[in-house]
Amino acid sequence: MTATPPSLAPSAGRAAVKPFDKPGASRRLLVSIHDVSPRSESAVDALADRLQRHLGGANFAMLVIPDHWREAPIAGNAAFHARLRHWADQGIEMFLHGWCHRDETPAQSGLSGFKGKHMTAGEGEFLSLSQTEATRRMREGKALLEDILGKPVAGFIAPAWLYGPGALAALDDIGFALAEDHMKVWEPGSRRVLSRGPVVTWASRSPGRIRSSLWFAALARRALPVLPTLRVAVHPGDVTVPALLGSIDATLARFAASHRPARYAELLA
Repeated sequence: MTATPPSLAPSAGRAAVKPFDKPGASRRLLVSIHDVSPRSESAVDALADRLQRHLGGANFAMLVIPDHWREAPIAGNAAFHARLRHWADQGIEMFLHGWCHRDETPAQSGLSGFKGKHMTAGEGEFLSLSQTEATRRMREGKALLEDILGKPVAGFIAPAWLYGPGALAALDDIGFALAEDHMKVWEPGSRRVLSRGPVVTWASRSPGRIRSSLWFAALARRALPVLPTLRVAVHPGDVTVPALLGSIDATLARFAASHRPARYAELLA
């Protein structure tokens, strides 16, 4: 049996505290399924089942695309409307996730051009939009999704977590309760930061992306549980790569051991 190092030994009269003991209510785990649309329905079902097993119920969010790549409109799709309402009635938070998810105005240079080329595969929809166009897409998407759900959306999260100046200005005007990017969750309007720390996610579009996301998730399992709020995001493409599913399982199991599965809305309390 290995002796306890002196620096970790409990002092007299003080109970020993194990690292990563079950935390109090303030340690939160926020989990989301991205790219929810009619074209990804079966993969979303598989991911939702997986998350419920790890999280003990519908303690996660879904990010809904109104017209995925302009090939899968949810408007007029009564069957998918029923699915969205069913998920929401289970307690799943529903976020608006852009309008079409495709970058139709890609920047060719500068920081936006770099982000569009290296941080996403042509899916940074809100990276280069003007404030006028960003506002139009946000307003129409919000109205459509709220009409389907019969309740307010939880917030807005841009495709690939990428926002240009026009998108940020539009967010401040429209009145979404929450927004997030790779490194934080904030309250639009006041721009008050509610949580900081990287989101753990996986990429399936190339062998190199798969390897790098597996590496980062393994690092995150060791390093990130010190944070008060952890974020995990999964995508429909993850279900096509067994190694990614294994990494997702390991990450959720590790994080759920130290953080309570929670809702994004709790950050506003």
